[in-house]
Amino acid sequence: MKKAIYLDYAATTPVDPRVAEKMVACLTLDGNFGNAASRSHLYGWQAEEAVETARQQVADLIGADLREIVWTSGATESNNLAIKGVVEALKAAGNTGQHIITSAIEHKAVLDCCEYLHSQGYKITYLQPNAQGVISPEQVAEALSDETILVSLMHVNNELGTVTDIAAIGVLTRSAGISFHVDAAQSAGKLAIDCKAMNVDLLSLSAHKMYGPKGMGALFVNRQPKIDIAAQIHGGGHERGMRSGTLATHQIVAMGEAAVIAKAEMQDEITRISSLRDKLWLGIKDLPGISRNGSTDAVSPGHLNVCLSGVEGETLLMSLRELAISSGSACNSASMKPSYVLTAMGLSDAEADSSVRMTVGRFTDETDINNAVEHIRNVYGRLQQAG
Repeated sequence: MKKAIYLDYAATTPVDPRVAEKMVACLTLDGNFGNAASRSHLYGWQAEEAVETARQQVADLIGADLREIVWTSGATESNNLAIKGVVEALKAAGNTGQHIITSAIEHKAVLDCCEYLHSQGYKITYLQPNAQGVISPEQVAEALSDETILVSLMHVNNELGTVTDIAAIGVLTRSAGISFHVDAAQSAGKLAIDCKAMNVDLLSLSAHKMYGPKGMGALFVNRQPKIDIAAQIHGGGHERGMRSGTLATHQIVAMGEAAVIAKAEMQDEITRISSLRDKLWLGIKDLPGISRNGSTDAVSPGHLNVCLSGVEGETLLMSLRELAISSGSACNSASMKPSYVLTAMGLSDAEADSSVRMTVGRFTDETDINNAVEHIRNVYGRLQQAG
């Protein structure tokens, strides 16, 4: 069977071969396979050294100190640890605030955490995006109150690619003394991030969104000002008591290498990938009934979300079988409902149902884009005629 053109980089990225090479070297007897917590022999010391090197590499990617990086299993765990952890720590310290600000278009890992906290008595404000799918600093400023203890907003939306002005929001939260959590799963390694300059207190990272392995992530936890978080996984007190569990040396080393590559190649990749994304859009934008969802200015380099009106979403995806694309977030694929992100920004259920997300990445080339444009034009034309 002919392999489909992969245009679903927002769902996951293939592991970069350079990353895979480093990871494999930490798996077998003749490699660095030891337990980083084993302090009595060379195998453990070497594993610990590799883990700390990777910690520095990830810290360098986001403008952090290596002591501010906590290893997790991915951005979902990082979001849970950040949101529940900071709320529980504040409560234990005697803070009586009960108000959290997030948005209606966050990843489910954030929304479900907020729903859980709502069930525990916390008040949640869900900011609504504008027609371009953007959450503004002005909305955050208006929602802040004396009861607010946490603001949690994503840097880049996973479905639309819209970019939130994190730096401007960070000024607001820092001046108010409120913790600021950012889900950077879709932006880390693809856009420049400086946690200190942006006044971010907690930032979630995912290795498999930046050409590293699945099952690996990290959480930035600010030390200045110091942010306290309550552990969500107990058993051994690893990661300075914030996240217990034997460290996966091979995955950590891989995430570190992915961070090094991403930082070194970021500017060139932004130019190349955004050019390919624009070429894809230019190749199909004249089709009747097609429109682009989300901002065309505040958007990440690889994202293109389009509505192909008049064609039901599942029919469209099944017909575009030469392309690996999606109708929305891979983490919400079990739901048959239209994308909550698209309906929140004002699209009708029918428009949301007729929308697809195409995301370009490191291994996409011009031939892929040319073939994708031809396939979309042919299939959409046939479907419209049939409809």
